[in-house]
Amino acid sequence: MGKRKIDVRFSKFGTVSFTSTTKVNDFIDYLEQGKVMGTKCKKCGALFFPPRADCYKCLESDMGWFEVSGTGKLVTYSKLEYCPVGFEDDLPYVIALLDYGDYKVFGRLADDLPEEDVSVGMELKTVSNNLPNGQLSYVFQKP
Repeated sequence: MGKRKIDVRFSKFGTVSFTSTTKVNDFIDYLEQGKVMGTKCKKCGALFFPPRADCYKCLESDMGWFEVSGTGKLVTYSKLEYCPVGFEDDLPYVIALLDYGDYKVFGRLADDLPEEDVSVGMELKTVSNNLPNGQLSYVFQKP
């Protein structure tokens, strides 16, 4: 019996990836295609971001993908001056939460979005982002 190959695509996510495997590794393929995707339970219709492989509402594992598209409203944001280990070179950066109605997306504001232009309630979109170190991520920017 041959060795089973381990899918480590998720190791390409974020400034520092703390995990290399997940049940939703296709998320990385979508980011490479310029798409930010969440998952949707095919049984009950629950939407998840970040993507989940299992629905906590109905306990099913039959999930499909949906694209995070359009705009969301900025619920809150915070400029970080301190960070976890591995993110020191990113400081300062701004984390934020966008409300898309049926789901919310937590992430970072794009570096080219001036702090003085940011206000709660503004419309932003979520876009795929290639980091300087070759990793993949997503950010919020003006539509």
